[in-house]
Amino acid sequence: MGFLDSLQSALQGGQQGGGSNLLADALTSVGGYQGVLAMLQKSGLGDRVESWLSTNAANLPIAPDEIQAALGDQRLQQLASQFGIPLDQVAGVLAEHLPAAVDKASPDGVLATRNS
Repeated sequence: MGFLDSLQSALQGGQQGGGSNLLADALTSVGGYQGVLAMLQKSGLGDRVESWLSTNAANLPIAPDEIQAALGDQRLQQLASQFGIPLDQVAGVLAEHLPAAVDKASPDGVLATRNS
């Protein structure tokens, strides 16, 4: 089972934090959730980020091109390597999974910081 299969299974299977932890671990090289969310906010996507952290609002979607613009090619190349997927699929994977993963990682509206 590849990274994406594991991620999909964990997020859909309702494992307590499983999918969000898997994605958080994969995002470590680009600053983890905090780093990625900061880049998205800096790119004018704060409303999306806030919706994912909110406890009483639906998660707003994000487009792959918005992810690409916020993170840049170098970070996406790092993630493609970590995920084991082609570069042209990374932004789409993040756009699909990041909102739900952040939502699950912030049940009280605040991202839990994990001690490693």
